[in-house]
Order: sequence, then structure tokens, then C-alpha cells
Amino acid sequence: MNSINNGAPCVLIIAPHGSYRTFAFIKAAEKLSINTLIASDGKHSLISAYAQGIHLDFTFPEQLYTQLLDSIQGYNVVGVVATDDYTTELASRIAQTLDLPHNDPSAVLLTQRKDLARERLEKHGVSKPRHWRLDLRDDLEPQLSSIVYPVVVKPIALSASRGVIRANDQEELWKAIERISLLLDSMNDLSEDAKKFILVEAFIDGDEFAIEGMLYQGQLSLLTLFDKPEPLNGPYFEENYYLCPSKLSKQRQQQIKVVIQQACDAYGLTEGPVHAECRIQDGQVYIIEVAARTIGGLCARLLSVGTGHSLEEIVLQHAMGQRCVIKPQQQAAGVLMIPIPKAGILKRIEGMLAAQAVAHIDEINIQIREGHELIPLPEGSSYLGFIFAYADTTDEVEHALRAAHAHLNFVIAPVWKLSQVS
Repeated sequence: MNSINNGAPCVLIIAPHGSYRTFAFIKAAEKLSINTLIASDGKHSLISAYAQGIHLDFTFPEQLYTQLLDSIQGYNVVGVVATDDYTTELASRIAQTLDLPHNDPSAVLLTQRKDLARERLEKHGVSKPRHWRLDLRDDLEPQLSSIVYPVVVKPIALSASRGVIRANDQEELWKAIERISLLLDSMNDLSEDAKKFILVEAFIDGDEFAIEGMLYQGQLSLLTLFDKPEPLNGPYFEENYYLCPSKLSKQRQQQIKVVIQQACDAYGLTEGPVHAECRIQDGQVYIIEVAARTIGGLCARLLSVGTGHSLEEIVLQHAMGQRCVIKPQQQAAGVLMIPIPKAGILKRIEGMLAAQAVAHIDEINIQIREGHELIPLPEGSSYLGFIFAYADTTDEVEHALRAAHAHLNFVIAPVWKLSQVS
């Protein structure tokens, strides 16, 4: 019998089956000699941690809390972790019931609704773009009368820049609304509100930064601040380069930390990981997003440079009421989330050996295999893969990433759609 069934302490990790993040948490737990219990929908998974864990039925989200609470009876759960945005609210409810470190579930839900989050920031006087919420089920013409251009249009409940489109005038706004509406209508796992409302906000013309932090009893600890050297001006907003340490002055970094702390306070977030995005325009910091989760994809591995620990180690220890001692490393790091250049079928990738031979490149991790369809933003939700680099300076890291990417040639065939002949 597994030792955790005999009362050994364990951390409950709640993960959608396809999560990028689960293995990283398992690996970190092994390093810390922590037992893990995976709760997922992976009943038939070939991965033993999924297959041997607790199996959830995500098709009935309203029953997940009761189902999971019943399933962990008999286990000595000493911490609860969510791997992805999708499971953060469930994790907070379970941790709350077990009296373990957690955010208020209502605060977590608030961060997952961009429209409600904007309203809360406005109520508390936190700096953010001016915004308008559109009701797609109502007459749109009068709703557009007060909008000042340029703007960014986005769904209220999607992540990773999916469905995010810039509009410079009303004609472009109408086209963006139509395109986002079609995307939302094609998705079966969204709430009614997520399909009914979309958010329009003023475009902030400034440099963008990503922040990874941890909340301990309401106080924000800044782990890493990432520079995004490539301008993100639209029409779509595909993430690309993340570099650390930041070139920003300590004073400016402190300014960013203060504004993010204000946003966390406004939302009611008090515990655990925080991933935030902000822009700086004319010396003012504007909140773009604050989420009660870790950074997505494989990018979390960069945190070891800024902290001396993996992000997963920090999150696991927090979940058990402990705190890591931060040991910044004297090194720079960066990642390129490889963008999808166009729609089609990926036939092959040329230049891999040359790209891997570039100085300071650590790994090129391709996520989409040959023969699979590529769907770029704003409809798509995936990257081709990730390029990682480590060097003595941020400039060297950026140069290496750009050089490696320049060697890659993605051969993409068009998708031929069969038309029905009447």
C-alpha cells in the first residue's frame, strides 16, 4: 500500500490532465522529499502519478468540490496546490476547508473575470486602463458611443492572449467583436457570462513587464520581474521574449511592486503565487492582469535564476505553511515562446542543429509535432515551443534567443477544407 494511504503527510496537486505544470511540481516535491497526491481526470493515463491518484470528472464542475473532498478522506493532506488557472478556485476551497494556506475563493474567481476585476481595481483607485464592458446580447451601437480609440478588445475569461485584438477605430472594433464572438461561440466549456460579455480597454502605449511573486499573509514578495523587449502593439498580442533580471531601475521595480500589491489588496488575495502583467506609460504603472497562479507553460524554470529555487519548490513550501529563503543567482536567463507564423499543417522544422549550436542556448523544446494543425492567435491557444538561454548578461541572453530563432524555418502546408457539393 502506498505510504500516503497510511497517514504520511502529502500535498494535494489538482491538475487538468494536459497540464504543462504537473511534472515540474512532482519533480520539485521529490527534491524536497514531499509526498504528492495528484487529483486529475487522468484515470486512464499512462503516467503513474495520474493513474494512481484521485480521478475527477471535470464535465460536472459544480460537483468537483464535494467529489474531491470525499476522495481525500483518509489522506493526511498538509498542502493544496493548483497547477493551472482552471483549478485555482477549487484548490482554494479545499485548502480553506482543511484550514491550510489559501486565498478566499471569491477573490480567486474575481481574478478569472477580467471585467469584474477591472471594476474592482477602479473602485479601489488602482491604476489600470480605462475600460468598457460590452453585452453581446444587447444592442451594441449605443454601447460603443463613449469608446476612445485605440483600444484592446478581449474575452473576459480566456488567457494567454487568446481572442485579444487591437482596434484603432470603430470599423476595426466591429470586426474584432465579430471575430471574438465566433471564437466564444465555438467553445463549449465557457460559462454563459463568458460568452455574453467582452471587455474593451484603452490601449496603453508603453513597455510591458511580467511579474512573478508570492503572497505571504497578504504581503507580496517579488520573485522575478521579466522584461519583454519586443513591442507588443497588436493587432494581436502573442507573448514572445521573457528576460531576467530586468534592466529596470530598483526604484521603478519597487513602483511596480507597490501597484501589484494594491491590486492584490483590492481583489482580496492574501496567499500563494501571483502572476501579473503591467505596462508603464509616461512613468505610470498600469495593471494589465493579476492572476492567483504561477506563470504558464514551461517558463517557470527561469525562476531558479532569480530565487535559487524552482518556482514549484517555493509554491509547495508555501502550501505547507513554510517559506523558502531566496538566494538570487548571478546569472541572466530568458525564454522565447516560439510564435506560430501562420495557419496550416506543420510539415517539418529546419535548422534545429544550427539553432541548438548558438552560444548560451540551453534547450529548444518543440511542443507541436509534425502533422499537427497550427492555429495562430487570436483563435489559437498554443505556442510552437520554447527556446531557453542562460548567460552572464540579459543582452547576451536576448541575442542568443534571437539568433537561435533566426535559424529555424517552419515548413507549413495549407489546410485544405472539403466543401459539400449540393
